[in-house]
Order: sequence, then structure tokens, then C-alpha cells
Amino acid sequence: IIIGAGPAGLSTAFWCDELGLDTLVLEQSEKVGGQLHRVYNPINNYLGLEASNGAELLEHFAANIDNAEFDLWTQTTISSVDLKAKRVSLASGENLQSIALVIATGVRPRELGVPGEQEFAGKGMIESGARDRELFGGHDVCVVGGGDAAVENALLLAEVCPTVTLVHRGKKLRARREFTGRLQSQHCITVFTESVLTRIIGGDRVEAVEIQRKQGLKPFQLAVGGVLIRIGVEPNTELFREQLETDAGGYAVVNSQHETNVPMVFAVGDVSNPVAPTISGATGAGATAAKVIASRLNAK
Repeated sequence: IIIGAGPAGLSTAFWCDELGLDTLVLEQSEKVGGQLHRVYNPINNYLGLEASNGAELLEHFAANIDNAEFDLWTQTTISSVDLKAKRVSLASGENLQSIALVIATGVRPRELGVPGEQEFAGKGMIESGARDRELFGGHDVCVVGGGDAAVENALLLAEVCPTVTLVHRGKKLRARREFTGRLQSQHCITVFTESVLTRIIGGDRVEAVEIQRKQGLKPFQLAVGGVLIRIGVEPNTELFREQLETDAGGYAVVNSQHETNVPMVFAVGDVSNPVAPTISGATGAGATAAKVIASRLNAK
């Protein structure tokens, strides 16, 4: 049983089928693809393929897996998992038994947890600078974060927005030089370091944000028409954490074969890779886990 149908889960299923293993993939969403649905920029670092966005890359994946014979259940909610017993219980009441389990549940965007963040979803909260910049063109916007994704989105929005305010809690931006170097030429971008966004304000839509600058200074409000939050991601491991060894960030700890501390339970893709989460790494991890499972079953 493979839990999750993003690139890592699909790659695992493809290789399990290739190796003659009876395989079931469980996906909570209506569509497969995982984080690919949130990639709006061109993908040109996946060896052998180029795609204009995640959806196009998913089409390439689909062409490969269409002829595979593994079972795929979408819109399937898992209520509990017994990792040691390799048993998965569904919200429908059905219990599924397997010989091996593969966790490919990926990650989700980390939230700020401030007032207004949930209330204004779809009402001025920007999901992606690449996807939404025309929608927010002509509006002053605020971007929260200091890594590659935050700075890249700020640069994209600066092409169509009068002002872009970048808020980062650290003393220095963490983004690569290729992004930070471009900030100096963008006079419409203001960077507030050692600062945090404490509140999102508005009526029917986002109208302003409250920013707390360095400790001791009074918070101030800034009028904006959109807010984009890029403060990293967190792994979807809540379902397993009491049974699984995880690191300080909640990521599944695995060995070189992508096996967790529970025998015959594997974790592949971003859910177990906080250092270098990539599409290439996810698909490679899935292939490795499948081959390890097959070799062990064949050895019995």
C-alpha cells in the first residue's frame, strides 16, 4: 500500500507494478499529482523533460502510468494506520492489510497562524506570484518570507505591482544570490528584516497588514491589496508520528533504502527529505523503495 499519489507515490507504484507487486495507491485528493498542482513556473531541471508548469509535467507522468496495472483510489480518507501491523483503516470503515507500506504524503505550505490568514483565503491571499500576478497587477502587495520562494515571488509581483513589501523575521534573507542580487534594482520592493506580520486586516477583501518591526518598536499598519506567504513547508506526518521516528521538523527519518525505523515501512519524497526536496529526488526515492521491497519479498 502506498499512501499518497504525488511524484514519489506514483513513481513507487510504477516501479512496484514493473516488478510484479500487487499495489494499491491511496490518495485523499480528487486528483493525483500532489505538489505538482502548486508549481506554476517552468520546470527545466528534471532530466530529460521540460514542462511549462507542474500540470504539464504531470501529463508526462500520466502517459507512463496509464498502462500500469496498480490500483489507485482517489478521494480516500484514512482514519488510522497501524504501521507495525501494516494495516490501514479508512474513514469508510474498511480495513486494508499489506506486506509493506510506503508513506508518500508529501508536505504542505506552513501557515503564519495570524488573525485574518484563514478568513481572507480567496479574498486577497495570493497563492503564487507566477499564477496570480495579473490578478493583483496594480495593487500594492506584501510577501512574507526570506527564502528563494519568497524573494522570487516578490520579484515576479514587482513586475506588475506598484509596491511590494517583503517581510522577513531574520536579520538576513536566506535566498540565493541569484534572487537577492536582483532586489537592488527593483526600487518598488521594500525589505523589512527582523520583522513579522502579525495581522491581516480588511472587510470583504484584504485591505492592510500589521507589521511588528524590531523588538520594542510599535507595530504599524500598511495598506495592501494582497498577501503572499512563503515561510516554508511542513511534512504531512501527523498520522504516523506516534509510531514513526521523525526529526525535529516532523520529517520521517529513513535510511539509505528509504526505510523508516519500522521494518517494511518506507517513506519517500518530500515527507522524508527536508534538505533537498525535488521532483527528481522524489521519483528516485520511489524507485529505490520499490526495488528494496521487491528484493526482500523475492528472497522469502
